[in-house]
Amino acid sequence: MIKNLSIIFPIYNEEKRLSQSFKKIIQFKKNINKNIEFIFVNDGSNDSSLKLLYKFKKDNRHLKIRVLNQKKNSGKGNALKIGVENAEYDWILTTDIDLSVPLSQIFLWDKSIKKNIHVYFGSRSHPESKIFTPLYRYVIGLIFQLINKVFFNFKIRDTQCGFKLYKKKIGKKIFSNIKEFGYAHDIEILLICIKKKIKFIELPVVWSHKKDGKVSIISDSINMFLVIIKLRFKFF
Repeated sequence: MIKNLSIIFPIYNEEKRLSQSFKKIIQFKKNINKNIEFIFVNDGSNDSSLKLLYKFKKDNRHLKIRVLNQKKNSGKGNALKIGVENAEYDWILTTDIDLSVPLSQIFLWDKSIKKNIHVYFGSRSHPESKIFTPLYRYVIGLIFQLINKVFFNFKIRDTQCGFKLYKKKIGKKIFSNIKEFGYAHDIEILLICIKKKIKFIELPVVWSHKKDGKVSIISDSINMFLVIIKLRFKFF
């Protein structure tokens, strides 16, 4: 059972989406009688994101909110690494500020928590998941799954869903070994789990595509493919 939780949000130029997400975070906490800390890691934003984060913290002193600021952009993986390093509670959830997976999902997972499993990956490919996304995104996801299957033969089907849960000690161990700070950090997380024999499972999510995302379909896909080749030689 998840009795207390650190929730980590990597932030990079998210001024357009923060206001709506803040409302959802406040509503989420109203419905949950558990100790929760919200950790926002600003990854060198050059818009008003940092200012909005500090205002949110000031206006909601009843919530445990921490804002960690990186002056230079270093990548989502590194932002999450910093957040995990600073997490205090027994369980750590990493997720995206667009809340494409609602925060309430985490407590729907409670019944699936097992004593011998310390890592849980949200999976849009799980048969029980409910996904709302444009067709082109769905097709890209299938292609990416195929690439991972060819290079790594992963048993899980979705490495890239940002909604992931870790037991604190294990999460800190995994992220202390992360070297890839771009979007391919998700693949490295899985490879580290396999190498260190850390047990993990996929769980279903409700996932909705949100606009104003930071992923570039062409350039980020090319970079991901190059990093996948690099990781293949590193771990095998």
